[in-house]
Amino acid sequence: MRCRTIPISRPRRFMQDFLSVCSGIPTVPVQRRMKLGAVAAARIAAGRIGWPSIFLKAYGTVTQRTPALRRALVDLPWRHLIEYPASVANVAVERDYNGEPAVFFARIGDPASDTVVHLDEMMKEFATRPIHEVKPFRKMLRLAGWPSILRRAGLWMGLNLPRMRAGQFGTFGLSVYSSLGAESLHPLSPLTTTLTYGVIDGDGEVDVRLIYDHRILDGATVARALEALETELRGPVLAELRAIAGTLPTRNAA
Repeated sequence: MRCRTIPISRPRRFMQDFLSVCSGIPTVPVQRRMKLGAVAAARIAAGRIGWPSIFLKAYGTVTQRTPALRRALVDLPWRHLIEYPASVANVAVERDYNGEPAVFFARIGDPASDTVVHLDEMMKEFATRPIHEVKPFRKMLRLAGWPSILRRAGLWMGLNLPRMRAGQFGTFGLSVYSSLGAESLHPLSPLTTTLTYGVIDGDGEVDVRLIYDHRILDGATVARALEALETELRGPVLAELRAIAGTLPTRNAA
């Protein structure tokens, strides 16, 4: 049986390098079953705001209230912990690249201070705007064109230079594909925490996971963060969605 040779695309090359820097990082998943029926109803009434935008706003707020979630371990100029004043979300986005499904990474600064409407607009832009017009996508493709030794050195430097790390990689990740009827159990990432969630059922119940770097955090901190995340979703974020829904008739009338 003859096989065909398939060149490794730039996005696939970047993913291989990205995963290489994840090797050896002791990440652990923590899961909480959340009841978000009221949030699900308000989301539909608000014009079907995307779930990723809702979770970004809520978890961004939790990280602002929990300094440990804004920390990272770096090796330059020596191994130490750093703490950022605000969070930067690193969001995995699937796009078509030359006929191949590929994962790109977009960054959103300080989602806690943004609105869910604007976050949703940015997420839709990341999903639809031409790839070469999105700065982080363009930079990722450029880096993937470098020789292997330079690519991996560049990734290592970006993750270990404190001033560069948050801007280039973010402080936490969001990786989810529950819209496809599946869920990730343990996504790999070099970031301190990565948020993911499963399929949201008809009653609004969903399994939500935080995968954390055990060198930086302990499980109890992450468990409390998940509890705070559910409280934020069912409190302020729910209120924001209901406020958006209340403005829609006025918008339609205009």
